[in-house]
This record gives sequence, C-alpha cells and structure tokens, in this order.
Amino acid sequence: MSAFTPLRVDIVSDVVCPWCVIGYHQLAHAANATVVAIDVHWHPFELNPNMVQEGENLREHLAAKYGTTPEGSRKARARLTEMGAALGFTFNYADDMRMVNTFRAHQLIDWAEDQGRAHDMKLALFAAFFTQREDLNNVDVLADVAASIGLDRDTVGAMLESGERAESVRKKERFWTSRGVTGVPAMIFNHQHLVTGAQGEETYTNILNQLQPAQAV
Repeated sequence: MSAFTPLRVDIVSDVVCPWCVIGYHQLAHAANATVVAIDVHWHPFELNPNMVQEGENLREHLAAKYGTTPEGSRKARARLTEMGAALGFTFNYADDMRMVNTFRAHQLIDWAEDQGRAHDMKLALFAAFFTQREDLNNVDVLADVAASIGLDRDTVGAMLESGERAESVRKKERFWTSRGVTGVPAMIFNHQHLVTGAQGEETYTNILNQLQPAQAV
C-alpha cells in the first residue's frame, strides 16, 4: 500500500444524529492536524425507523424516548450548539423543531454514492436539518438539497418517488446491525477498528497517529 493511500473510515450514522455531526467534524479536524488523508464512506442507520411520516416535535420526541426534561433538552441543545460552533458547524435549534423520518434521506445518499457524491450529500443533509431546519422526509426538500450540490433536481425527485433505492438501503442497514452496530456514530477504521460515539478530536488524533504507519508499504 502506498504511503499516500488515504485511510478508509466507514461511518454508520443518521442524518438527524447531532453526535454524528460532532464526531465527523472532530475526526476531520484531527485528520487536518495530523495531515492524515481519510477516505470517508457513509452508511445508513435510522435512529427512529418507525417514525411517522409527519414527524414529531423534537422536544416531545426526546421526552417520550429518553425521558428528557425541557430543562435537560435546553442544556443539551446549548451544549451541542457550542460544540458545533467550535468545529465550524451551526446548530440552529428551535422549540418547534421536528424529528423526521429519514428513510428517504438515506435513499438519496445511496443514490448519490453512484454519482460519487455521497460525502457531499451527507454533509449537505446535516446542514439542511440542523442549520436550516428542513424536513428531510419531504421529496421537494431533498431534491432541493441535491440541486444545491449540483445534482439534477428532477432526476432526484423521480428516484425518490419511485422508491428504487429502498431495498438497497434496507440491505445496508441490516448489514451493519447484524454486525453489532446499535448506536451511532460508529466509525470503522481500516475495516477493522470500531470506535463508537463522538470521541473527541484528541482521541481521533491518537487513532490516526496509531494507524498512520499502516498506510506505508
């Protein structure tokens, strides 16, 4: 293997997972600091596979699922907003923000992978949900996000309406859950080192430094 071959990182995540945003940007900062090139591959995971099509109020959803109090929710959002800002990402939380069904968004990423744009699409969807507070279950919204990174809006709309990528996404979800992934972000380095949760820039820096020699011949 060439010394200049990027280090492969597979990331299993959901587009409405704030810690996936944090974890990725911590990793990216660590890669920049260590000058280790990384090759990121995104894989689907639904935090709420049974989410209703119309979505749910985020605070009510967190209260029902985790028992989060209004004060606890406020503090968590404030912490995430501060952490995101330090990493260059804007969390734009609001009391009327909604948790949404993400199956269509994962189908869009799956399709974008064939265009060589899965990474760009994933990051655009993170921003659409957390910064613009868009409904990522809405076909028109998803088509607009695709168009924003230069992909054909009409082609995306037709693809999503047809559901042609649904089984591909389900298959990928089953693959990772069958291998024990039950929470996200889950990062797999070099096909073999699994790290779960947003571990922080220092931890990712240590991981990259440890794995960097393996990139050389």
